[in-house]
Amino acid sequence: MSSKLVLIEGLPGFGKTTTAQLVHEILTEMNIKSQLFLEGNLDHPADYEGVAFFNKNEFDALLGTHEKVKDLLNNLMIKQGRDYFLEYRKIKNEYGSAFPDELLQEVVQHDIYELSLDQNRRLVTERWKKFVERALHGAETFVFDCCFIQNPVTMGMIKYDAKKEDVIRYVFELAAIVERLNPLLIYVDQNDLSHSFRKAVKERPPEWSEGFIEYYTSQGYGKKQNYKGLEGTLQVLQARKKLEEEIFNGLIINKRKVDNSSYNNNDYKQALAGVVSAYWNSTN
Repeated sequence: MSSKLVLIEGLPGFGKTTTAQLVHEILTEMNIKSQLFLEGNLDHPADYEGVAFFNKNEFDALLGTHEKVKDLLNNLMIKQGRDYFLEYRKIKNEYGSAFPDELLQEVVQHDIYELSLDQNRRLVTERWKKFVERALHGAETFVFDCCFIQNPVTMGMIKYDAKKEDVIRYVFELAAIVERLNPLLIYVDQNDLSHSFRKAVKERPPEWSEGFIEYYTSQGYGKKQNYKGLEGTLQVLQARKKLEEEIFNGLIINKRKVDNSSYNNNDYKQALAGVVSAYWNSTN
C-alpha cells in the first residue's frame, strides 16, 4: 500500500514548513492526491489547534459564570462521551465580540495543550485513532507539519520536564496508531542549530521570538536548568535535538533524514523528490 501519510519533523528554523509545502508540490506533480496541513491549521484532522477541553463539572461552571452567553456556549460545545470541546479560536473568528474577551481568556486556560501531559496524551491519541480510521477509507495522502514528534516533545520535555521515557512512549504510541497508513517520516536536519535559530529570530516578527523564548525558559526543562534568554533557549533546543535524535533512531517506521543546511530550494526540492519517489516506488 502507498503511504497515506507523510510526517515532517525537525527543529524550529530548520525549514519544516517549507519542506511540507515542497513535499505537497512533489506529490501533486506525481499525480498523487494530497492534503497539506501546516502548524496552526484550525481544521487539522489529527491534532487540536485552538480547542479547549472541559469535563461536565468544568463546563457547567463555565456556563454558570457566563450566563449571558450560555445559549451560545451550549450551541457551540461539541460533546463526545463525557468530554466537552470548544473550538474557541474558530468561534472567536466567527463571533467576534459576541464571544467576549474575558470568556476567551478563561477558555484558553483549558486549551488541550495547557492540560496535564496524561490528559493531553489521552485526547490527542484518541483523535489520531479517529483520523486513521477516516484516512484508511479515503483516497488522499496527508502531509502533516510537526505534530508527530514536536508536539509530544514540547508538552513532555519543554512544558513539564517529564521523564524522557514518558515522552518517547508518547511518540511511539502515535507511531503505532499511524502504522496502518504506511507513513513516511521526513526529518529535516541542519548542521548548525545556533545559526538556523538565530536566522529564524531575525526573519520572524519579534513577538514570535519573545513568545518562543518565554515558553522555552519559563517552565519545564528550561526553568529547571535556570536557562534565560536567547542563549538559554538555544541550550534547551540542543537538549531537544538530542532527545529527538533518540526518538528518531528508535522509531520502527519508514523514515529519512534530509539536510536543509544550504537553504537552496531548487536543490532541496530535488533531494526531497528523490526521497518521496523512491519511497512511493518501493511501496507500490
